[in-house]
Amino acid sequence: MRYNWQQKDWPNFQYKTDAIEDLLFDFAQRTGRISGVLDGFSESEQTDAMINLMVSEAIKTSEIEGEYLSRKDVMSSIRRNLGLNPELPIPKDKRVQGVTELMLAIRKHFTSPLTEKMLFDWHSMLMKNTQGIQIGQWREHEEPMQIVSGAIGREIVHFNAPPSNTVPSEMNRFIAWFNESQHTIKKPIIRSAIAHLHFESIHPFEDGNGRIGRALAEKALSQSIGRPVLFSLSKTIEGNKKEYYDALQKAQRSIKITDWINYFVQTVLDAQIDAEQEIEFTLKKTKFFDTHQSKLNERQQKVVRRMLEEGHQGFEGGMNARKYVSIASTSKATATRDLQDLVQKGIFKPMGGGRSTRYEINI
Repeated sequence: MRYNWQQKDWPNFQYKTDAIEDLLFDFAQRTGRISGVLDGFSESEQTDAMINLMVSEAIKTSEIEGEYLSRKDVMSSIRRNLGLNPELPIPKDKRVQGVTELMLAIRKHFTSPLTEKMLFDWHSMLMKNTQGIQIGQWREHEEPMQIVSGAIGREIVHFNAPPSNTVPSEMNRFIAWFNESQHTIKKPIIRSAIAHLHFESIHPFEDGNGRIGRALAEKALSQSIGRPVLFSLSKTIEGNKKEYYDALQKAQRSIKITDWINYFVQTVLDAQIDAEQEIEFTLKKTKFFDTHQSKLNERQQKVVRRMLEEGHQGFEGGMNARKYVSIASTSKATATRDLQDLVQKGIFKPMGGGRSTRYEINI
């Protein structure tokens, strides 16, 4: 099988946008609408919305690669690094430190041209204290860089990346294209889609390529629209990883990538829609606390805040007495009384009945 990088016209990707012109227009409209909504927020509300989106991106880009990070630790790390809560402790999990540093670097320096040093710095952040791999440099091993699945002895090879000895020249060409394309490709999602596919096809690092590739997609979008993106691309991708990997695998077998472009455009739009709902939820959350905070005891405030951290999609499985006991560090009897009080005040609404009763916030 010949992969895209083995074909004579590599990396001159070919595609058509006839079928997605309306979607590209929709992207532009939604971009303006989201900016307008945020402009109407207070500074603290804007900060909360941005942090929630960064937390989602940090967690989900890691989950795509099978790493599961503590939401609390990621939130604390971002707030600490932004200088909002410098008193918060540095997380012990080096993965949390690395991915949050990467999220902040992408947004802080989104206007800067892409360089080899920037990519090496990103990799060093992401692979902080990782053992057994080359960090902050291109891969150099002679064995093939393969994307495989399946049990040992029955592996299925999905993709072979270019040999390591060609990576420096491939990346020099990619970096030059990335910087030039900011001026030659006028449609933000198209540039982002190609950047992600091109980088993933080179697969220049020993590990971390997926996360850095998604960071590049975000950088490309941010540069093209003139500000950091206000959505989490990885959250949408993680919601259907199989579709993502299938689309990527198909695109890596040809330089004709219309299907990949179509997939990526729809994914970005889905991410925008999710972000709109998240931003609206942030405003609802502020109004909720303005209305109800004085009615809540300390235990109830702690539980409600923890539930609202999950965003517009809600607290998984709802709240119940057992979870309440764990979050509030209280007895079951107290948890039951607090929950009943929240229902009586119209703050919680019960779902189900009996021992399986759970509660959702009436926000």
